Amino acid sequence: MRIFATIVLCLVLFPSFGQSLEKEEINKLADTYLVDGVNTLRDFLALSNLGSIPSDIDQNLKWCEEEFGSLDFKTSVLVSDGVKYLFAERILDQTLPTVLVYLQIDGLPVDASKWFQANPFTAVLKNCDRADCPEIDWSALQKDWDPNWRIFARSASDSKGPAVAFIQSLKILRQEHIPTAFNIKVIMDYQEELGSPTLPSLVTQYRDLFAADVILIMDGTRPPGNIPNLTFGARGIATLKLTVFGPRSDMHSGQYGNFTPNPAFALSHLLASMKDENGRVLIPGFYEGVNLSSQQKELINKVPEDRAEMLESMGIFQPEMVGNTYQESLQYPSFNVRGLQAGWVDEEVRTIIPSKAIAEIDMRLVTETPAERQIQLVKNHIEGRGFKILDSLPTDAERKQFPKLIRMETRIGSKPFKTSLDSPIGIWLRLAMDQSLGEGAYISMQATGGSQPIEPFISTLGIPAVSIRISNPDSNIHAPNENLRIGNFHEGLKMCLGILTQPYE
Repeated sequence: MRIFATIVLCLVLFPSFGQSLEKEEINKLADTYLVDGVNTLRDFLALSNLGSIPSDIDQNLKWCEEEFGSLDFKTSVLVSDGVKYLFAERILDQTLPTVLVYLQIDGLPVDASKWFQANPFTAVLKNCDRADCPEIDWSALQKDWDPNWRIFARSASDSKGPAVAFIQSLKILRQEHIPTAFNIKVIMDYQEELGSPTLPSLVTQYRDLFAADVILIMDGTRPPGNIPNLTFGARGIATLKLTVFGPRSDMHSGQYGNFTPNPAFALSHLLASMKDENGRVLIPGFYEGVNLSSQQKELINKVPEDRAEMLESMGIFQPEMVGNTYQESLQYPSFNVRGLQAGWVDEEVRTIIPSKAIAEIDMRLVTETPAERQIQLVKNHIEGRGFKILDSLPTDAERKQFPKLIRMETRIGSKPFKTSLDSPIGIWLRLAMDQSLGEGAYISMQATGGSQPIEPFISTLGIPAVSIRISNPDSNIHAPNENLRIGNFHEGLKMCLGILTQPYE
């Protein structure tokens, strides 16, 4: 009796498989359910989501567990090295293909004093069709909505917004008794902003559970121009912390200036030796292996690019000269100073020679430039500049023996990945995008500049991956006043509806 009831329920909810929706129907569904989706996102954003706080992980995991449970997914909590993940799956038919979907749920810390609202986790709606971007009441959505209105909150764009676009699309299909075209598995990551340190071991441990044909990544922003896009790769990341040591303690600049070396200058000279004035990295071998053919450049540069508009929006005179275009620049590894520290500034400034100077570095990696190699190249360069590299604080003996002391701390994060634009997954997704947005209304990119922890799935499961880009490029991810444009969320619903109902051959 129970088996019969289950069969009847499946026939009601999922009468048939593999019937893609027409564009007009997708538009109508996205319009009808937009406000409900925004309200769901607003509730989700109210949950603080720092991956370093176990209670934050727990409350977000519980929310996701309840949402997917209500959508007839079987959920289970997976643990890797003490870190929790949520896995959800809905198998409609064992003969259908299976799509694994990756959702990032955590966000970066906030400095509430830099936000233009009382609480970064209490979402506000603003009319950014106006220059002053005034706050408006949420009830305005019930009357009519403007695509340029924006939701401001931590993780609105990175990446609870894209996650909710996916979840809301599943809700829409369930409500309308429209089946998805394939089986779905979902993995939710609550420590992506920490580099997903336990994800590789999780994938190895639960390899059979994650078995699928392809993986979709609901994460990442669109390129300048805000055109809906599919991204077929991502750069990896490795970080360095360089600490140059001076005197044992801070020294008075009047008493000891001209006598005690200042580590800030030693660090400045070192950093200046790593990049030229045009932005090209000078570390020997840094770009080795990266050779873009004319065919690759032609394919990459099909993405529309308005350089003048980009420079205007960024407030810069000219770009760095790595690659001839923005898209080409993303195909190379990068070397970035993400933070500097030496002494004090502003109201706390004082006349001292600091005892140390610190530079925090991030390197974005491509498939041709593995992290281990790039780190060794940096180490070789530093040693070539006369520094003694330490793995701890300098001893008295080392202070007497070496004129330049530096501590080098390294960490390898996500690895790069690349999927062919003409692969079966690419053909499938372009069909879905044609169906939901129309031909010519989106672009396909070979790579994004950011990093995503997907490589363990690719190498362990042997499946291709593509990122579905929803968030607006001016969304202030990782910064104060992060936001998601309503028009982008609306397009995200259409993209997800098209993909979920497009058969994967």
